[in-house]
Amino acid sequence: GSWYIIEDTGKISVGDIALYALMIQRLLWPVTRMGVIFDEFERAKASARRIFTLMDTPSEVREALDAVDIGLAKGEVLFQNVSFKYNAGIPVINNFNMLIAPGKTIGLAGQTGGGKTTIIKLLLRLYDVNEGAIKLDGYNIKKVTFSSLRKNIALVSQDVYLFHGTIRENIAYGMDFSEEEVERACKKSQLHDFIASLPHGYDSIVGERGIKLSGGQRQRISIARAILKDAPILILDEATSSVDTETERAIQENIYQLFAGKTALIVAHRLSTIRHADKILVLKAGEVVESGNHKALLAQKGLYANLWHVQTGMKHQY
Repeated sequence: GSWYIIEDTGKISVGDIALYALMIQRLLWPVTRMGVIFDEFERAKASARRIFTLMDTPSEVREALDAVDIGLAKGEVLFQNVSFKYNAGIPVINNFNMLIAPGKTIGLAGQTGGGKTTIIKLLLRLYDVNEGAIKLDGYNIKKVTFSSLRKNIALVSQDVYLFHGTIRENIAYGMDFSEEEVERACKKSQLHDFIASLPHGYDSIVGERGIKLSGGQRQRISIARAILKDAPILILDEATSSVDTETERAIQENIYQLFAGKTALIVAHRLSTIRHADKILVLKAGEVVESGNHKALLAQKGLYANLWHVQTGMKHQY
């Protein structure tokens, strides 16, 4: 560069210095930026390697070649002598039996680690049972296509995942629903009034993973999703765990309306959530230790009655 400036006259003018400085600056910026790009590239390559390793890992649960599409199910769910353990560990579910007739509601209660959430994972066929069988309308779910099995089940989980987008998109994602249908679902899940109070209403952005919403509001979005799906089988896994008592009562009033004509499986630590179920199963170490309706279980004065006493303080209200 310096040779270029002095080759003719042997002297350097102010203009030459200005041009030289400008050229050096123009050269340094892309060179410096290239160092940043190389750093970002290496980070992205390491992340991509982990992602593709996960994507290329074959699933242990595979769809049968002769799997059938059962269409819209009536909603009969049967667990027949089911046993299951994760890897080579201690069995989580031991000889578990459960029949949910179409349109009936079953509650699952018990202490943490009793296997309640595992039963839901088995029904959704996220894992395959080690022994026994799970049947939907008489079909072994191992012989049912993933799409038709999961299309018949609406899940409200305790872990609600939200995408960075609008409230409307997060409720109706992947499905073509009208604005009226979305609003109707939000009214039933006690969410509409909150959304209406926002400056942008249903077009409000929830933030990454729903960071702009409270735990209770995220939970109600999950309930609105299940209402919109309108599947014949409804699973609630700690569906009201993140909401306050008043909101829980309001949601329950609408949830029991939703149960009309549907098969419902409710997992709950709060026994008030399942007290009106047609039948309640109490699990301990993966086995059913008590069963019956709320009144009958209280009369047994066993594990369920003890849990009810701890949560309500109503020791003698049997």
